Amino acid sequence: MDALILIGSFFALMLIGVPIAYSLGLASLIAALWIDLPLDAVMIQIGSGVNKFSLLAIPFFVLAGAIMAEGGMSRRLVAFAAVLVGFIRGGLSLVNILASTFFGGISGSAVADTASIGSVLIPEMERKGYPRDFSTAVTVSGSVQAILIPPSHNMVIYSLAAGGTVSVGALFMAGVLPGLLLGLMLAILCLITAYRKEYPKGEVIPLKEALRLSAEALWGLMTMVIILGGILSGIFTANESASIAVVWAFFVTMFIYRDYRWRDLPKLVHRTVKTVTIVMILIGFAASFGYLMTLMQIPLKVTQFFTTVSHDRFVVLMLINIMLLVLGCLMDMAPLILICTPVLLPVVTALGVHPVHFGMIMMVNLGIGLITPPVGSVLFVGSAVSKLPIGVVTKAMAPFFVAMFIVLMFVTYIPWISLWLPRLLGL
Repeated sequence: MDALILIGSFFALMLIGVPIAYSLGLASLIAALWIDLPLDAVMIQIGSGVNKFSLLAIPFFVLAGAIMAEGGMSRRLVAFAAVLVGFIRGGLSLVNILASTFFGGISGSAVADTASIGSVLIPEMERKGYPRDFSTAVTVSGSVQAILIPPSHNMVIYSLAAGGTVSVGALFMAGVLPGLLLGLMLAILCLITAYRKEYPKGEVIPLKEALRLSAEALWGLMTMVIILGGILSGIFTANESASIAVVWAFFVTMFIYRDYRWRDLPKLVHRTVKTVTIVMILIGFAASFGYLMTLMQIPLKVTQFFTTVSHDRFVVLMLINIMLLVLGCLMDMAPLILICTPVLLPVVTALGVHPVHFGMIMMVNLGIGLITPPVGSVLFVGSAVSKLPIGVVTKAMAPFFVAMFIVLMFVTYIPWISLWLPRLLGL
């Protein structure tokens, strides 16, 4: 009954339109009153939830991504991707995916990826003869790479939700191969579609122009090298790498590219602060919600339920995948990571699944949720950029969902994809 009060009040509050973060906090208060828990205990958990040094990485990564997203980086990455693959039949769709691969390694945000890459490439693809719905579907599905390819602030949140026992560096490295696999799978789908529907070929860019475009893009791509190189070499921590990435992004945007106006910088910082504030409120309230779940032994009961259904790891992982895919359609990514990780991690670790591997399973699942109606935030952004109805974009994305589900199965049942690189680097 206690668990029903906690979870039932949470969903009831969401259904009447209360934001997810406040639904978590109010549900925690209702459940605390129900079990006669002093409200001071809930407040302490909210405070301790955000009082963690590792959380400093989130605002810095968000700010670095915002600076690069609005400072002309997306346009230069698109041009660089066109140098590499733009001359192939259906090349602009490959340019879209490859640009998302590069930009995901800088911004760590699927929403920023869709907004910036989409505003450049969707009109251009349509002008070159690609259907607008196909162009939007490519942009939206390709942006999920930003969830996997480091630096992803969602991996920092997963590390926090796992109790800080999972290294952020290991998670970053674990996301590289799944992210590249996703990009490869989408590229294969685009090539097949392009040859079947005879989409246009691009032009080969002259060598002198190609070198110039590559040199311009290199400044932004160095952000990835700074972040990952610094963490892997041990020169600085994830928090320090995030802050250095902000300094580098600011330097490149304001002094190298010089596309961004100084008077717009305060507005950008203000938007970033608003985003980070929402995330921090969510983390604090989720900490109190998780504390009450632990008091009510919900993780233990969920573990017992899954092991009662089956002791087969493959079956349990499939059931968890189905559950996460459904939840991903109904809730945003960050709250699901914070709510589900403390509940599901004991289940999978009891079956021998590595916590880093399970982190990648969650990232792919919830990344798919970001582009799935009715609550897919990235899908909404893609629809807004392309000015197409959600239903039209969703229909065009059907084959992309199939490709992403195949990637999910690979990541779920081949742990090597997620664990090889962290183990190779000793993380």
